[in-house]
Amino acid sequence: MKKIKYLFQGDSITDGRRDKNDIHNLGGSYPKYASAILRGLYPDVEFEFINLGIWGNRTDDMLARVDSDIIDVQPDVVTFLLGVNDVWHRYSGVNNTDEMMEANYRAILTKIKEKTHAKIMIMQPYTVGDCQAHMRVEVERIHPIIKRLADEFADAYMPLDDILQAAENEPSYYAGDGVHPTNEGAAFIGENYVKYVTPLIDELVGE
Repeated sequence: MKKIKYLFQGDSITDGRRDKNDIHNLGGSYPKYASAILRGLYPDVEFEFINLGIWGNRTDDMLARVDSDIIDVQPDVVTFLLGVNDVWHRYSGVNNTDEMMEANYRAILTKIKEKTHAKIMIMQPYTVGDCQAHMRVEVERIHPIIKRLADEFADAYMPLDDILQAAENEPSYYAGDGVHPTNEGAAFIGENYVKYVTPLIDELVGE
């Protein structure tokens, strides 16, 4: 049976209030739904799903824990949803420019490429509705940065914000505060996530 070690990384959207004492506890966000679908799609694969997303993390936080929480884990697949807090925390006085965010993210991805064999999936950061309208322009401005990094480093890229903007329900259905997903939003993200990551799984299964 093929074994795949699978790591979810990011901020609160990934964290999903998981039990920090159990790395295999996936919390209540999209990793919970995506992992269940993947297990159903690949019954002959033995997945080890790990969630190390941490509430409030920015790219500088992720860079500080890249060794312990990514390199030491040695995943076969690692997925990232980062960037919203780099913008959000500017409103509380954190000095974090677009250039600093890009440099942090690039350093993370470079180290993964150098020190692991992991396939990388990058997800586009998002906001929905009017709740976070004050930072919407900034989130849109970092989208090209994230896409540029994905083109350079990632094996898959999920245009998550684009998907949510085109979704049929009201924004509050997906995220009541514009960022943190509802149960329905988490399920929606998980279902769509699988569509973008399955080519990586297929490649690993075929090795």
